[in-house]
Amino acid sequence: MTTSIPKRLTQLRSAMATHGYTAYLIPSADPHLSEYLPARWQGREVFSGFTGSVATLIVTQDFAGLWVDSRYWSQAEIELAGSGISVMKIQSAAASAHIDWLAQHLTPQGVLGVDGNILSLASARALQSALSTKDIRLKTDFDLLDVVWTDRPDLPSAAVYEHTLPFATVSRAQKLAAIREQMRAKGTNWHFISTVDDIAWVFNLRGADVNYNPVFVSHALIGLESATLFVPLSKVPQELVARLAQDGVALQAYENAKQGLQALGATDSLLIDPRRITFGFQQAIPSSVKVIEALNPSVYAKSRKTSEEAQFVREAMEQDGAALCEFFAWYERVQNKEAITELTIDEKICAARASQPHFISPSFGTIAGFNGNGAMPHYRATPESHASIQGNGLLLIDSGGQYLNGTTDITRVVPVGTASAEQKRDFTLVLKGMIALSRIKFPYSTYSTVLDAIARAPIWAEGINYGHGTGHGVGYFLNVHEGPQSISGAIPNSNMVMEVGMITSNEPGIYRPGKWGVRIENLLLCVPAESTEFGDYLKFETLTLCPIDTRCLDLEIMRDDELAWLNDYHQMVLQRLSPRVQGEALSWLQHHTKPVQK
Repeated sequence: MTTSIPKRLTQLRSAMATHGYTAYLIPSADPHLSEYLPARWQGREVFSGFTGSVATLIVTQDFAGLWVDSRYWSQAEIELAGSGISVMKIQSAAASAHIDWLAQHLTPQGVLGVDGNILSLASARALQSALSTKDIRLKTDFDLLDVVWTDRPDLPSAAVYEHTLPFATVSRAQKLAAIREQMRAKGTNWHFISTVDDIAWVFNLRGADVNYNPVFVSHALIGLESATLFVPLSKVPQELVARLAQDGVALQAYENAKQGLQALGATDSLLIDPRRITFGFQQAIPSSVKVIEALNPSVYAKSRKTSEEAQFVREAMEQDGAALCEFFAWYERVQNKEAITELTIDEKICAARASQPHFISPSFGTIAGFNGNGAMPHYRATPESHASIQGNGLLLIDSGGQYLNGTTDITRVVPVGTASAEQKRDFTLVLKGMIALSRIKFPYSTYSTVLDAIARAPIWAEGINYGHGTGHGVGYFLNVHEGPQSISGAIPNSNMVMEVGMITSNEPGIYRPGKWGVRIENLLLCVPAESTEFGDYLKFETLTLCPIDTRCLDLEIMRDDELAWLNDYHQMVLQRLSPRVQGEALSWLQHHTKPVQK
């Protein structure tokens, strides 16, 4: 659509009136509840103009509001200016403020519309609970965007391919066997999966249907003896179809997934994950089928990387670190000599990674933010709006790569010109928090959420905080954000226990809107520490390999043990990366890993 946002809202409101809706809700979601959405399901962006990855749009005849969490407040205010859409600020993406607003502002006998095929089951239940007491009807059986989005994209068409040896260290048959063992333990003979990263992991398949994550749109119905993959059939090469058949996996058309559920009989029992299925698909399950709700077994299994996978990830980190040495060596050579913008940073860092073995794509859109732009945690430079890197300040670069042997995610901050004393102080406080979490040793069975305060403590001590979580799980050549663990202020559940093999980011930050942002990020692998009379203990192995810029340090607030950690880290980085770089990149690496002393 080429029309303006106000005109699109007018068209949407006209369709709402025609179909009897009092309000219409557009979440940031697809039928798979994905983080990054294929173009067909980017309706929230198309009808709001907001390009962030998470938000909820609600439109009535006299109001439009976009609910965004603190990571996006500044971005939303910029992008929604003049659209007629109000920025509704919430603290967390998991907040239910938009549901509370609907319950308070919609009149009795009102009708709220939303496409049930992209509405999570958990959200549908929350809406039903809140609206039923207000005599407001929830209508989910019609996708109103199909009426007003006249040039809506089709399903993505990229080919599906196999993740093979040596990098796929566990076979598809072994994974299916493990899933079926969990199904039997829960007393079910069928298991339905909609989340595309789970499907990619279980079947050792990959695709390119969304940016950054190597996944493909599909649903899967796994039985005790067979499995069906619902996928656009033209996307799967015939030789792959034959290999899947050898493992008892049949293919059906993508649009037949609901029919697969509807065909289940009265003697069947079905395992579903209520956090990973949409309301529309849950509604397709016959009432006679016994439904067991539990975490998808694949979620927990894929979070615990095998020792073989961990070794491949270490190799990927060396490749990634070598690429970053090449990039930063180029950057320092041309700084103040050539025109550099935030877009240039993105272009050059992606090119450096692309020269490495097994590279497939970036793992997310590069965040290169200079000064005030760096204060927006999910900032993205565009040709229409970006900064030149010149003058004095801080440049924040958050980037990552997808390799056949692993997924990377790293943030570094470098000084431009002269960093101020306050900027150095913020940088050092963030580094102290990052080091504290890197060094922690904790008992087995510790919830990931408990660890959040470890990284925040040095920052809290100065009366400062940040609005995002400290760490997210990271996949193995899969989604750069995965669960079940989350080092954040989230309410813990039994699935958030830290386990050996989990890879988690460590990324505290400080953000001063309009001025600068600091975030320093490494990836950590959870490994055994020791066993004592008090039980088994775990610790973290730092996986990410790239120098931390010591020019931004305020040595007065660094303890000796923190400096020792930093120097040891840099010695490891030098040792691991030196064999992979040469010339200008090697010289840069050697210079930036020199020991620091007070």
